[in-house]
Amino acid sequence: MPSYRVSLAVGLLRPGADPESVLPAAVAAGRGRTTVEAYDVGVVRGEARITVRFLADGDEAAHEVARAVEAGVRALAATSGRRLTRRWGARWYPA
Repeated sequence: MPSYRVSLAVGLLRPGADPESVLPAAVAAGRGRTTVEAYDVGVVRGEARITVRFLADGDEAAHEVARAVEAGVRALAATSGRRLTRRWGARWYPA
């Protein structure tokens, strides 16, 4: 089963949202649909960015998981720049 990675920028938090709950919400949304292999939060060019790596049967299923992850984060914070990539060998390519 191919490995995919969804990455999205996280902006302003919704009123009352706990910053510590954003990454777990993204992971929970992904785990609700498939196996999550890894996850991380970092700062890229001054933006907070969440990355969730997961397994999917194909590109269509991966896009569904990516949308679910984004929806899980949007319940707590504004998002932008969602990017979905698929692993081929040791490299990542747009899905």
